[in-house]
Amino acid sequence: MTSPQATNLQPLTGLSRPLLLGCGGSFLAFLDVTITNLAVPAVQRDFGGLSIHAVSWVITLYTILFAALLAPAGRMADTLGRRKLFGIGLATFTAASLLAAVAPSFGVLLVARAGQGVGAAALMPASLALVLADTAAHRRAAAIGWWSAAAALAAATGPVLGGVLVNSFGWRSLFVINLPAGVLLGWLAVRLPASATRRGRAPDLLGTALLTAGIGLLLLALTNGPAWGWTGLPSLSCLLGAAALISAALRRSARHPRPAIEVGLWHSPAYASANAVSLLFGAALYATLLLGVLFLTQIWRYSELQAGLAMSPGAAASAAVGITLGRLSRRPSPRILTAVGALGLAATSAALAVWLPATPHFLLVWLPAGLITGVAVGALSNGVSTAAALSVPPPRFGAATGLNIAARQVGGAFGVAVLAILLTGHRAADVSAYQGIYVFCTLACLTAALLAARLVLPTQAPPAPLTAADAEMTPGA
Repeated sequence: MTSPQATNLQPLTGLSRPLLLGCGGSFLAFLDVTITNLAVPAVQRDFGGLSIHAVSWVITLYTILFAALLAPAGRMADTLGRRKLFGIGLATFTAASLLAAVAPSFGVLLVARAGQGVGAAALMPASLALVLADTAAHRRAAAIGWWSAAAALAAATGPVLGGVLVNSFGWRSLFVINLPAGVLLGWLAVRLPASATRRGRAPDLLGTALLTAGIGLLLLALTNGPAWGWTGLPSLSCLLGAAALISAALRRSARHPRPAIEVGLWHSPAYASANAVSLLFGAALYATLLLGVLFLTQIWRYSELQAGLAMSPGAAASAAVGITLGRLSRRPSPRILTAVGALGLAATSAALAVWLPATPHFLLVWLPAGLITGVAVGALSNGVSTAAALSVPPPRFGAATGLNIAARQVGGAFGVAVLAILLTGHRAADVSAYQGIYVFCTLACLTAALLAARLVLPTQAPPAPLTAADAEMTPGA
């Protein structure tokens, strides 16, 4: 049994220790997905005028490893133990952040970013599994509201905070800020009471390797396709290799007693739909975030600092929605939250696709669009995360979380690739190219809104049956 100290939580408005750890872990992991966007020019200058394609690996390497390792890490959270995996992920992420902050060469910086990606992949499923496993059943939906708010705030705040820090202290400060946060979370983690020892064993190592390599090749192709050419040998090789490896991993997981990926989770219509919504949400979200930075700096000629500040109202709105939902005693269903959020994003993207002025109109255009987008992102992120987590039984929280976040990251890489394709060949001041990206975001969000109809309330949907592997991991089974 889990210690009463862990389950007898304070009111969520006071943020219990497991909830604080979970929110901190999700914030750190998602912050480093977007915070380095505005550091690319500075890194390029500091390391001898590297090409933009070379420096983009500072972002790409983190994204690839983060997404590729999420599903296996989610399974490890269910077998190794959520607290142990959280500690390993936090230590790896913090140490890699220190290495990045003092990196004497570009090669060392890339190694550090790879380490951050590995640590973040362990942090994310472990953080939500920690929250859900140590939260009373009737409070889990509210706890997910806080956890989702932290993740959404981090993703939206990344460009804002990145612009301020790079402008004031240089690009190395982007990694320095992770150090005190990592130390604080580590101190809180070691003070948690130990949980019951699990009897589960590690997932299939070969299947994990196949899945990791397959997702890595897929994201590599999506990220570099515009530069390589989609019909070029490198892109085709990566896409074909990804298809073969992921197919092999899925076939092996379908019959393995301890699969690398829980294919049985997709038997739940709610969970399968939550994964599809996360994929589309990630594509629209990451395309919108990067598009905002590029549009403000290249079309409206804002500085990096001004661009970051201009995006801050949306980040604040996203966090406010998540916190508000977390404090409600009676909250909307995941289906309603997801549909409303997706429709809000679609409406804003459609409006900007129709009218996007080439001259600055912050109060008339950017501020209202940012606020509506922030509210929509907060609602959608909360709704889909809640549906994904609560549509499976507790022994499968980690695996379900890892797969769902991996879907969002793959979608994000696809969205950024679409952005690069639509901007390629256009002049920097060509507003129509940016409007085309907003059309893409509109279609993605409308599709997500349609899929939201399948996200029935967790209390209305019977959980997916336990597999033999799950029974093996369940204490007392």
